[in-house]
Amino acid sequence: MSPPPRCAISLPLAPTNATATSTGSGGGGGKKAQPHPTAAQVRRLCKQGQLDRARLLLLDALPRPPPTLLCNAVLIAYVARALPDQALRLYALLNHAARPAPRSDHYTYSCALTACARARHLRLGKSVHAHLLRRARALPDTAVLRNSLLNLYASCARRRGVDVVRRLFDAMPKRNAVSWNTLFGWYVRTGRPQEALELFVRMMEDGVRPTPVSFVNVFPAAASDDPSWSFALYGLLLKHGVEYVNDLFVVSSVIAMFSELRDVQSAWRVFEHAAKKNTEVWNTMITGYVQNGKFSEAMDLFIRLLGSKEVPLDVVTFLSALTAASQSQDGRLGQQLHGYLIKGMHGTLPVILGNALVVMYSRCGNVQTAFELFDRLPEKDVVSWNTMVTAFVQNDFDLEGLLLVYQMQKSGFAADSVTLTAVLSAASNTGDLQIGKQAHGYLIRHGIEDEGLESYLIDMYAKSGRIEIAQRVFDGYVIRDEVTRNAMIAGYTQSGQPEQAILAFRAMLEAGLEPTSVTLASVLPACDPLGGGICAGKQIHCFAVRRCLDSNVFVGTALVDMYSKCGEISTAGYVFASMTEKSTVSYTTMISGLGQHGFGERAVSLFYSMQEKGLKPDAVTFLAVISACNYSGLVDEGLALYRSMETCGVAPTPQHHCAVVDLLAKAGRVDEAYEFVEGLGEEGNFVSIWGSLLASCKAQSKQELANLVTERLLRVEKKYGHAGYRVLLSHIFAAESNWSSADSLRKEMRLRKVAGSSWIKVQDAALQNYPKNDHVYSMLHGVDYGRDEII
Repeated sequence: MSPPPRCAISLPLAPTNATATSTGSGGGGGKKAQPHPTAAQVRRLCKQGQLDRARLLLLDALPRPPPTLLCNAVLIAYVARALPDQALRLYALLNHAARPAPRSDHYTYSCALTACARARHLRLGKSVHAHLLRRARALPDTAVLRNSLLNLYASCARRRGVDVVRRLFDAMPKRNAVSWNTLFGWYVRTGRPQEALELFVRMMEDGVRPTPVSFVNVFPAAASDDPSWSFALYGLLLKHGVEYVNDLFVVSSVIAMFSELRDVQSAWRVFEHAAKKNTEVWNTMITGYVQNGKFSEAMDLFIRLLGSKEVPLDVVTFLSALTAASQSQDGRLGQQLHGYLIKGMHGTLPVILGNALVVMYSRCGNVQTAFELFDRLPEKDVVSWNTMVTAFVQNDFDLEGLLLVYQMQKSGFAADSVTLTAVLSAASNTGDLQIGKQAHGYLIRHGIEDEGLESYLIDMYAKSGRIEIAQRVFDGYVIRDEVTRNAMIAGYTQSGQPEQAILAFRAMLEAGLEPTSVTLASVLPACDPLGGGICAGKQIHCFAVRRCLDSNVFVGTALVDMYSKCGEISTAGYVFASMTEKSTVSYTTMISGLGQHGFGERAVSLFYSMQEKGLKPDAVTFLAVISACNYSGLVDEGLALYRSMETCGVAPTPQHHCAVVDLLAKAGRVDEAYEFVEGLGEEGNFVSIWGSLLASCKAQSKQELANLVTERLLRVEKKYGHAGYRVLLSHIFAAESNWSSADSLRKEMRLRKVAGSSWIKVQDAALQNYPKNDHVYSMLHGVDYGRDEII
């Protein structure tokens, strides 16, 4: 009978009793093996952590085959010190280099399976499993061996088809707490929290006492499922005594669970009452504050830890602090953290902290500093490059981001899904279809698949004016989730196809998908008077109320905008007043709506109320409120608002200058408007500003001033080329009977009007009952759609 085949890899969880017997051949015999002098040395070296020397003694100095017990001891030492690859390498040497090879026992196989699990070597683990099945009668069926086998598949296997982990668990004749703990962790990792909680209850019913690890494994399930589970599990933990409550891993898990449930107060109470706190416990509490937007509390706790001499800070601590500074956009705090890191680490930062600093500076609006820091990083990984590329794109430096992607590839880093997401965003922002197509082709060639990429593709094609390609991309996906449908709805809205956006929204409902706040914020802009209409907008509003989505700041802002554009400014005001959370965009939308409906004083009052609430107006807000003053003739108020822009840290743009010119001109103060533009100097050299002033001069018959403005406008227009204002100039010359100048301008322009169409939306019934509809249709069919020229 041929000997059993050797396994490529195997490791044990062997007993540590130094007086245990072992056979020289590994095969049996009734005599006790006499301890070899080198065996004691191997055990001593393992305890001291000198594993390489122990391995050399095992392979070179001991007799052949080396004792199984000593082999297990060295293998276990490698696994215990988180060196699974070295353990697997040693097992391979023992089985292939040693002649004859030591005979593996159930501890050896258990250790081999543990090493495969920790190194994520599923294929090697399967070979060990196969060897076990062939030697099933020769090995004892122990809980240690079965738990190691269960742990291998729970650590490495993916949930596809048959649940191999559950099958192994159900086949176990006897299960202990370790078996149950492994299964809890497997269900949580595979996104099945309810099953994990049910199994925990079943374990208790079977009389198996949970260990601290049981609670550590099941707490994440409570954070993902019904919140009531969290207090039930924590109460059960308290009943098991001080040993459980003071376990540091358990404390960290409880804090993380309450933080995930947004119950920061409970997390803080657990943290404060903990008998001991190590670095991990502090980090978990700081991270919990950051996750829940409590940035000042996170920094207070960080500073408190910084002043403590008992607990050391690690990389995770500084990552959490930098994230707090980044999310709160506190650049000054971020700079202080940067300085502390440079001093504490003597100028050499780990890559992960360098990446976090780049994110912090970019989110605080200091992209230049972020890039300088990125450029000086001594070591860069793909995350570093992706972080800087994303920072450029998110701060509207799309061209710089694309150039950095090119440099990234030249430096030997391949673009991944994160890189392509940034490239597609840049292509969307710039409307560059060619860049977008290249990114799409790269995705296909390299087989890059990632959740959410399809929505970026749809958005890119829609913003590039190719909504039909976006539709083909959407149709090409078998599974169309909420994200892709939201992108398609937004694409139709942005492309000026509101009816299609409404239809896509209805199709989403018919598919049984639940619209989110993003969905409603995307479809509401389609409900304007020329799109879906106020009726569709009110229906969506009712839907938002039923789903409790009307309190969302983005949905509320979209509702205010929709009602304002549809002429129901009072309803828009009611929605705005009922919003529990308001952003700068919310106030800007309401101010703009009030201004367009002639409520200039209310718009100005709302602007000052916004500042009293602590919200900082931006350039768009100032443009909206100055335009509101323009509509209502509030000249002095508009000028005062314009002059206050620099105080608020907002630089005026040509749009603001143009609004001020309109404000003065409509009030009959054209001369003052001219002096205002002259005072701008180079900042006033924009066609829109001088063109607006020229139109005002014509409206108020200020001919002499119009001549001065005309001369200036022609000089500016010669550089920028805006033929539309030349039409206005030709009309002014014609009004003066200056036919030669008017004729020369028209001949110089040689404009051609592009044939187009205008649409009037009418009810079908009204059109059918219209008494002269036959005459209308005959006129429409008789229209000549040839070219129409203006000479």
